[in-house]
This record gives sequence, C-alpha cells and structure tokens, in this order.
Amino acid sequence: MMKIKLLFTLICSTLLLSCYAQQPIDSTADKMLVYQLGNGGWPKQLDDKSVVNYGVALTPELLAKIKATKDLHATFDNKATSREVVYLVKAYKKTQNKAYLTAAEKGLDYILSAQYANGGWPQYYPDKASYRSEITYNDDAMINVLNILQDIAMQTNDFEVVNPAYIKKAEKAVTKGIDCIIKTQVKQNGTLTIWAAQYDKDSMLPAKARAFEPASLSTSESAGIVRFLMRLKNPSTEVKNAIAAAVKWFDTYKIVGYRFDRNKNISALVADHTANTWARFYDLDKNTPIFGDRDNTIKTKLEELSPERRNGYAWYGNWGQKLIEKEYPKWLTTNGK
Repeated sequence: MMKIKLLFTLICSTLLLSCYAQQPIDSTADKMLVYQLGNGGWPKQLDDKSVVNYGVALTPELLAKIKATKDLHATFDNKATSREVVYLVKAYKKTQNKAYLTAAEKGLDYILSAQYANGGWPQYYPDKASYRSEITYNDDAMINVLNILQDIAMQTNDFEVVNPAYIKKAEKAVTKGIDCIIKTQVKQNGTLTIWAAQYDKDSMLPAKARAFEPASLSTSESAGIVRFLMRLKNPSTEVKNAIAAAVKWFDTYKIVGYRFDRNKNISALVADHTANTWARFYDLDKNTPIFGDRDNTIKTKLEELSPERRNGYAWYGNWGQKLIEKEYPKWLTTNGK
C-alpha cells in the first residue's frame, strides 16, 4: 500500500512539474514573435507587399515570406509595432510567458531608438525613402507610440510589468515628444490652430505625403494629439494653451448639420440635423476644406476628385465631436485654471 502511495505521489509530482515546465501560450502572441524583425520593430507588410495578418496560419510558404522581410520594413504606420508591443505586454501579464515580455521590450528599444532629437518619430525606421522619414502624426503613428511611453512612465495599462529601467527612458522620450507637438502646432498670424499630418524632419514644417495627402491642417490626427495631451498630469501652461486653441479651432470650423456617407459608388455629404462633421484636410492659411487627387492636384470640392479618390478615402468625419462636447469639458473640470 505504501509503495502504491509513493508511486502515486511521484506520478502526481511529475505531472505537476511537467505543467509548470510548459509555459502558457497565446497563439497570437506566438505569431507576433515570428513576425518581429531583427531591429525589434514590426512590419505592416511583408517583402511581397502582403499585409501582416495574425489570423492567418503560419504555413511554410508564409514563414519563408516572413524570413525574407528585411528590417527596413519596420514601421509605426497602421498601428504596426505599437499594436504588437501593447498586445505582448498584456499577453505576458496573462500568461507570465517571458518570451512575450522579452519581445515587447525589444520593441520598446526599437521605439526609443527611432525618436529624432527634436522629439518626433518617423513613419518608418530606418527606411528614409520618400516621405517615410517625415515626422508622422498621420494615422496616429506618433501618438500611438507616445501613449505607450506615457503608460510606462505612469505605470498604467499593464505596462508596470516592463523592466523599471524603462521608466526614466520613457519619461525623457515623452518630454521630447511633447516639445515636438508644441513646436509643430500650426500658427496663423500668431494664433494657434491644429496640426498637420506630417512634417519635414529637419525644418519641422508641414509636408505632403502621398499624392492625395497635401501639406494641410489635419483633423483626424489633431483629435488624437489633443487626447494625448489631455492625458498628461499637471499640464504646463503651453500644453493647456495648445489644447484650448485646438478645441477652439474644432468648434469654429465644424460643419453643422451634415454627415459623410462613404461608399464605392458615390461618397457625399448628406444633410443630417443631428450631425457635425469636419473635412479631413484644411488649407494651412484659409481653414477651408481641400482634397488631394492621385495626380498631385488639390481640389476645393469633393465633387472635383476622380471617382477612385472620391470614393476611396475618408474625406470627412466626426473626429472633433466627442472632443468638444464631452472630453474637453471633462478635462476642464480638473485643468481649467
């Protein structure tokens, strides 16, 4: 009987040790480890232009494509890199699988190394081709990165799990990022407005990106910038002024009583008394809506665009509505003075 008991205990112990030896896994996080590039960043596309999709099985053919993708593909565009770092940190907290935290911290090293001395981040790093080296607010690229670094500095949103050595680095990077935001807010005759989608990395002046993305005031990105600034504890007078000026601009240039219906046949503004909307891009001096086409021309009316561009882009949106109606008033209750 004693022998049977001993044997049973031994078997149970072996099984228990075996369970502990096997690290819990997250299938999506595991795929992110495979896609991570040598410099710590992630691509949005592979070398053959196929879009990174974590829902797709890792076949031998796909693995070969991933392996062929060079470090130059590392980017912050379309949430690449920021999406993976956030996911891996949460996956580590859930599973305690160290491989996820190691990959996330390698991603943080990449993020920190990509920041310019002036505080901005490019769309791609180290690729400097075309507009990829511009300081990029477009599609929230820089703001997604700053939100991660602010989470580390504040020890929020699960980022307390990363090595404490990153806290000081994150604080320094955020300070530089805020400085860049303050310096790039567009002024018109001395009056602060909102921000452009991207800026020349050296002159820090608004710049164009794709043919249909002219140098202009950009509402979608500016809303994200204001939300980031409103996260800051004990904001400086400069930050408060930047927020107030941007919200005033949004309120002044809202298009009342219209919504944007976007479809593949014909996109247009439609009367809707319950809605407010803003154009995606505004002239840097006149604050009037502008629209870019594939041939680098700038139109003043949506109807003047080629059908492909008219129906293939979010030319209007309600980006500022929640900001001016709810978020800014709430922020004012603690930061109004």
